[in-house]
Amino acid sequence: MPQPDLVIFDCDGVLVDSEIIAARIEAELLTSAGFEISPEEISETYAGLTFKDIMIRVEEKSRIPFQASLIDRAEDLVDRKLRSDVSAIDGVREAVAAVTVPRCICSNSRSQRIEFMLEKVQLLPFFAGRIFSALEIPTRKTKPAPDVFLVAAEKLNANPANTFVIEDSVHGVAGARAAGMRVIGFTGASHSYPGHADVLTEAGAETVIRRWAELKSVIAALSEWSADA
Repeated sequence: MPQPDLVIFDCDGVLVDSEIIAARIEAELLTSAGFEISPEEISETYAGLTFKDIMIRVEEKSRIPFQASLIDRAEDLVDRKLRSDVSAIDGVREAVAAVTVPRCICSNSRSQRIEFMLEKVQLLPFFAGRIFSALEIPTRKTKPAPDVFLVAAEKLNANPANTFVIEDSVHGVAGARAAGMRVIGFTGASHSYPGHADVLTEAGAETVIRRWAELKSVIAALSEWSADA
């Protein structure tokens, strides 16, 4: 049976249920700074982006200038809340363990944050030494740029065309597709919303799963389909 060269997991909203925690804090900060926005709108429109990129997009939209210090404030508040409250998404440990080909993480979060979250939920051993933060690669270009995915593929000797990426956001899907990779959408986290699966499909995901129990069979089926194509 054909196997992928590499399986790449996003972290926030895929491995750990962190997107909703960040969205609540970021919405509160932006609202206090003069731009009223809900956590749901953050999740639907801006999930997968760094808070800096969210601020830039909101500034362009609203013409409200934000203080740069808001970025550090958000980072600090989100880190503190994640350290106490973050949890693994149901079934993820078994799903990751079932991936027998090389696996890694590509994320817009800082590696320090990824590592403390994974350590808290006991997932770090699955990815130790294979965590790629877009903020820490040479170009520092975050998703939706493809750079972090391409760096991971190069480091791990994987053909992008035979690499699967699991993503929960439009921006992540777009970055993986721009890297020439195949994408499985994921909608099993708390920040998911009605129509989420359709949005990910429209962005380029080949299929979308809601439960981690589906991952192994979906990768097998898509790998077979590629071999037959």
